[in-house]
Amino acid sequence: MEFTTLNNGIKMPKLGLGVFRVTDLAEAEEAVYQAIKLGYRLIDTAAAYGNEQAVGRAIKRSGVDRSELFVTSKLWLTDNSYEGAQRGLEHSLNNLGLDYLDLYLIHQPVSDYYGAWRYLSEAYRAGKVRAIGVDNFTQQKLVDLINFTDIKPAVNMIEANVFNQREADQQAMVDYDVQMEAWAPFASGDNQVFDLPVLKKIGQAHGKSAAQVILRWLLQRDIVAIPKTVHINRLKENLAIFDFKLEDEEMEKIAALNTGNGFNLPEDAKGFQAMLDMSKQFSVE
Repeated sequence: MEFTTLNNGIKMPKLGLGVFRVTDLAEAEEAVYQAIKLGYRLIDTAAAYGNEQAVGRAIKRSGVDRSELFVTSKLWLTDNSYEGAQRGLEHSLNNLGLDYLDLYLIHQPVSDYYGAWRYLSEAYRAGKVRAIGVDNFTQQKLVDLINFTDIKPAVNMIEANVFNQREADQQAMVDYDVQMEAWAPFASGDNQVFDLPVLKKIGQAHGKSAAQVILRWLLQRDIVAIPKTVHINRLKENLAIFDFKLEDEEMEKIAALNTGNGFNLPEDAKGFQAMLDMSKQFSVE
């Protein structure tokens, strides 16, 4: 495993398992359990995923010492306030059966996320979380939060893949010492990403798959990746990326795949309201 050091000195694995859209709880539990047994140490979930309890059961089943794991969860947007963040964090800890989280993120930069950040800062100082960060923050909102709060986000998780490479966003994070983490590292399999000739050719040169090339490319850009899978063969494949490195020329060929097009989050009023209405079930009352 390779690690990155966050701006508060905490070490974070650069590769982990994400469980977004794993709604079958038995399947989620088994995937996390198998991942931990294989050697994964970073597990990423969220209140909005509805599977925190399954993740918690898998962690307990694994028998791996808690100190060896790096567990992330996220506060959903309907709880973006000081009081909401307090409820949300406690709810996630209870669901996971943990005394602390290694990383807790504000899932969306909407509503009173400054109030939520105030509570997260208190929770960080109290040891309930080892690091706090944000998710889906634009450069502007990230820098604004940094300039008007006492504790800097340790991580900003944004979409990043070969089609949406986010170089400018990453440079802003480097400038402010915030670790970039990628969701949708495989672009959800869109545009036949695993069949792209350039990725397959690079993979063949190293005896690796296109998926392994993508993950290696992200890690060599110093981006944390959390690919999702529930299949043990894919879990093994995704983990087997630490025995090769891409050449500069290969990195440049992958850079040429960038289109800047990604999974746009709803920014218009109707789109946001639809997302809000759909997600009220994840609010902690």
